[in-house]
Amino acid sequence: MRAVGFRVNGGVEVLEELDLPEPVPAAGQVTVRVAFAGVNFAEVQHCRGEFGAPDGPHGVDVPGLEVAGTVSALGPGVTGLSVGEPVAAYLPSFGGYAELAVADARFTRSLQTAAGEVDPAHAAALPCVYPTAFGILDDAGRLRPDEDVLIHSAAGGVGFAAAQLARALGARRVFGTVGSAEKIPYALGLGYDDVFLRDDFTTPLTQATEGRGVDLVLDPVGGPVREQSLTALAPFGRLVAYGDLGRHESWTTSVRDLWKSNRTIAGFNIGDLARRSPHRIGDLLTEALHLLATGRIDPGITETFPLAEAAKAHRRLETGTGKGKLLLALH
Repeated sequence: MRAVGFRVNGGVEVLEELDLPEPVPAAGQVTVRVAFAGVNFAEVQHCRGEFGAPDGPHGVDVPGLEVAGTVSALGPGVTGLSVGEPVAAYLPSFGGYAELAVADARFTRSLQTAAGEVDPAHAAALPCVYPTAFGILDDAGRLRPDEDVLIHSAAGGVGFAAAQLARALGARRVFGTVGSAEKIPYALGLGYDDVFLRDDFTTPLTQATEGRGVDLVLDPVGGPVREQSLTALAPFGRLVAYGDLGRHESWTTSVRDLWKSNRTIAGFNIGDLARRSPHRIGDLLTEALHLLATGRIDPGITETFPLAEAAKAHRRLETGTGKGKLLLALH
């Protein structure tokens, strides 16, 4: 089968087209014939070696955390799915940049929903990004109706998803930050109330909230942005950390400062959730597919690349020039 993977860690230059053996599903797994694969920053980190050296079959790791396509084979014990059924799947162990990908049935959901069948070209944008957005807003962030939210990396895939879901969960105002001025018009078009440059967001945010601050901050950036975000919290405000796009050194804060200022720091990691509460991933993907089928969310896809141009998609993310959601097409 055709695939894109890497044998050594590095930047986009380590990605190569490969011809790999077709995978066989084990108990509780399905094989998906991939039509589209989502592209995420975690896959850039995977290539860099932030999750370890390549240790896949034949010394090759294949990136890809989310796919949509059709079921081509069922492993022992799998029920509720059938060969030929259109599905979307989250792949916590990667493998999506290939014609065939093995998925845990618990993280695989049919595109045939009660509200109609979802297009796989749209569904591929959901399995990692939307459960993450749900998790940081609802599970870790404890968002309540009429609260204000600040979303860093507002023009990215998770940012786009979180802005929509924050509205659906009853947020009053949704603010965002971006890394460059040219992204501000794009982000404003996604429905944010206001968007600020990430390097200098505290003053305009304070003005926009009449000095109160926001109730919830979603931060995948880390470093100084995370530190400054704490000062932007209203009383009983929460900051949810879910990434380190800036690759900053470990940052710490004082527990005393947190309890003296009525502030909270929480964390969200979809990989840990998949290991320790796998049913939650499936539930969140089911909900996201329903929202997509009913037209209540937009997948936010801005570019689709052929599989052979996976490196080009990664370069968009590495350089911060990408907007919205990027996909790879495998048909």
